[in-house]
Amino acid sequence: MKSLFLAGTAVAALTLAPAAMAADKAAVLSNYSNIAEAKYADSLATAKVLQTAVEALVASPSAENLTAARTAWLAARVPYQQSEVFRFGNVIVDEWEGKVNAWPLDEGLIDYVDASYGGATDENASAVLNVVANPSFELSGKAIDATDITPELLAETLHEAEGVESNVATGYHAIEFLLWGQDLNGTDHGAGSRSWTDYAAGDDCTGGNCDRRGAYLKAATALLISDLEWITAQWAEGGEARTTLQADEDAGITAMLTGMGSLSYGETAGERMRLGLMLNDPEEEHDCFSDNTHNSHYYDGLGVQNVYIGEYVRVNGEVISGASLSEMVMSVDPALDAEMRVKLSDTMLALGRIKTAAEAGFSYDQMLEAGNAGGETLIMGGVNGLVDQTKSIERIVAALKVDGVAVEGSDSLDNPSAVFE
Repeated sequence: MKSLFLAGTAVAALTLAPAAMAADKAAVLSNYSNIAEAKYADSLATAKVLQTAVEALVASPSAENLTAARTAWLAARVPYQQSEVFRFGNVIVDEWEGKVNAWPLDEGLIDYVDASYGGATDENASAVLNVVANPSFELSGKAIDATDITPELLAETLHEAEGVESNVATGYHAIEFLLWGQDLNGTDHGAGSRSWTDYAAGDDCTGGNCDRRGAYLKAATALLISDLEWITAQWAEGGEARTTLQADEDAGITAMLTGMGSLSYGETAGERMRLGLMLNDPEEEHDCFSDNTHNSHYYDGLGVQNVYIGEYVRVNGEVISGASLSEMVMSVDPALDAEMRVKLSDTMLALGRIKTAAEAGFSYDQMLEAGNAGGETLIMGGVNGLVDQTKSIERIVAALKVDGVAVEGSDSLDNPSAVFE
């Protein structure tokens, strides 16, 4: 192999659709575009709710307002994670995605960190730059005036500063860090525990520079919204993403299958799940500050399922559905379509077990602990399901005679010994 339901909603097994005529490629691509537009619109709407909560926290810091902002962030992740299936095959999404979902990050770039975090390294001289504490600093020999923390400063100066990918200054994970702080629990239970007083005024301020921390949080949230507005527009009628996809129907189907296969295999099964388990490292969690990784994996899996069956449930309950890859496959090989649907259901059940266990108190951090047989069984159940469904995706590529599908790989799956070199 080459290299929305609300939280807690039960996963129903996919029922097999009746025999159908082959779906028209144009109709399949139109429905795929409609689903993409809906997912990004939902991501934008939930980000706006997050912004309201952030503004309330900064204006009137309290434990209740911090909890509300965290709750809004968690809700915002539900539609966004389902949109990740549009990566890999759609260049416009790949080129944009790093602005909003880049990880892992060297959080010391942004704010204070525990002494155990260490300092600057040969790989990243700005690993503990701490923009919140420093209104002026130097990057690449150039003096930077950061008196005003603005979206432009974050996007144009700080994000991936000095060409270092882990200098993540924008997006969901920068906001996550500012809301939760570092998770210093290792493989024990517990997320980050930043106090609301990190946003308090005067003598009540902890961590120092509370006004600048609030300014950074507001700027990062405003930037997230503008980035989501941009990508939503690209999938609307006449938008570049939709137009490019539909201009070449064969290439469009290739993009759909590439996104499904790469998110299933190299990205989620490999880089986000198997790698962390091999290293027994909670720093490899996707949502590591909030301990929301179980939901990230679950909704990534659901996003793959959405694309295959051509259906997405919006955050308001509206169902977007239409012509699907499933119908195309059924018309040429009904048994293969049935196989794919069963494997998608099996994967969602496996990811659902991780989600259920985490929500019951067995956190993803604990599952990663060396020697924790139960945790390894849960995580590998998800990994195996994702890998297995990718094998069926490859069979679908052959059955539909689709050219150009290259599924992203991961050393953790393809060359495990390289992980420890």
